[in-house]
Amino acid sequence: MKPLLDRALVWFRRDLRADDQAALYQALRSAKQVYCAFVLDRDILDALPRADRRVEFILGALKVLDEDLRERGGALIVRHGTAADEIPRLAAELGVQAVFANHDDEPQALARDTRVAELLKAFSAELRTFKDHVVFERREVMTASGGPYGVFTPYKNAWLKKVDAFYLSSYPVERHAAALADTPLAQGVPTLQDIGFEPAGLIAHVGQGSRGAQALLDDFLDRIDSYDKKRDFPALKGPSYLSVHLRFGTVSIRRLARLAHDRMQGGDHGAEVWLSELIWRDFYHQVMHHHPHAMTASFRPEYDHIQWDTGPEADAAFAAWCEGRTGFPLVDAAMRQLNQTGYMHNRLRMVAASFLCKDLGLHWQRGEAYFAEKLLDFDLAANNGGWQWASSSGCDAQPYFRIFNPTSQSEKFDAHGAFIRRYCPELADLDDRAIHAPWQAAPLQMQGRGYPRPLVDHAAARERTLARYAVVKTRALPEPQAGPTTGRIRNRSA
Repeated sequence: MKPLLDRALVWFRRDLRADDQAALYQALRSAKQVYCAFVLDRDILDALPRADRRVEFILGALKVLDEDLRERGGALIVRHGTAADEIPRLAAELGVQAVFANHDDEPQALARDTRVAELLKAFSAELRTFKDHVVFERREVMTASGGPYGVFTPYKNAWLKKVDAFYLSSYPVERHAAALADTPLAQGVPTLQDIGFEPAGLIAHVGQGSRGAQALLDDFLDRIDSYDKKRDFPALKGPSYLSVHLRFGTVSIRRLARLAHDRMQGGDHGAEVWLSELIWRDFYHQVMHHHPHAMTASFRPEYDHIQWDTGPEADAAFAAWCEGRTGFPLVDAAMRQLNQTGYMHNRLRMVAASFLCKDLGLHWQRGEAYFAEKLLDFDLAANNGGWQWASSSGCDAQPYFRIFNPTSQSEKFDAHGAFIRRYCPELADLDDRAIHAPWQAAPLQMQGRGYPRPLVDHAAARERTLARYAVVKTRALPEPQAGPTTGRIRNRSA
């Protein structure tokens, strides 16, 4: 066994909890004194709007984390600056021999970590990183030939075959918490105003940090057995609403996967379907690791030759989509939910994304960027994977000739219009039939409502999409891997 380090620093990133936290556990086992820090990274924050729900969520999570660390004898140092500079500076100030952090495979994060590791070498310190954000990462689930999976179902089968109690077990942080160290450098968590932001109206049910995650989990476990039956209906309380907590690590993915796996073993089909959603997260993160080019271009290069609509009319259509005034009620309700709350139901992410690409003929990257700006649970790997699924350009994507009909989706998944009425109140008194296609209602019924006519005729838009995608057939490359296409759009809002 290696001799203990005198001092170590845990750098929290997308893992804002004090329990079952890999880097924290490894540091506590490896050092006599362990300090904890988080950097409000200006490389990320400076590009955000001044009212951003995610910043509000992070500050709330940091307050809970600081309180939890103080209960265990430590504290959280919070810095506001460029993380690649602040962490080495803080490590030198504290005199640590190592900085412990959890993996982040986003391309910009990898570049940042490389720089930090180099700067730490200047005073003989090192950066040690660990898996924490997913159950299986990088090269842990590979095909028989040693390559990465490009189709979800075989990946899922291999994931389930490999998973066992070891991979789902928790890191017993409490057992080693005596090594946590307090410091005068820990001055509490700044306010939004302190870092140049303002309140964005974070929805209350999300909760604060790990305590909010626990409350949502307790609620979900009482209804997880019906998850498979309710998850596609936006007017019902079907999802777990834990996606933002998974994104920022205020709940452990191992804990959630273990709960779902145990219940699945007991015959709970709802838990089985939910576990599949969690496996999708792992899948998209391994895609990002093995195919980083897909974060900025189509996973399948032939799809980069599609000619998307551009110009003033396209810009106007995009603005209408963003603002929820396309004339298709379910699409508009979905976009208004996103704008008002920072959340969008998973089924509606499919509908809204398909509409942008295959009804309006706009580049999927425009929608991807808008979701990245607005989603509280935004995750690069899942958001990119979901949008490429919708546009058919990604791995295991929907075939390009499968095009959602926004009206039939509305009739199927919001049959009585309850969700539409919530977010499109100008349509609230229409009957259950007219609310899905108000342009078919009598003109007198629609007078004075201010609700727009449809931007496009869906049938005509479908024909344009099929023609637009014809270029793909002439440039198509072999599939990355043969297998069934079972995917659905994911930004992992399970």
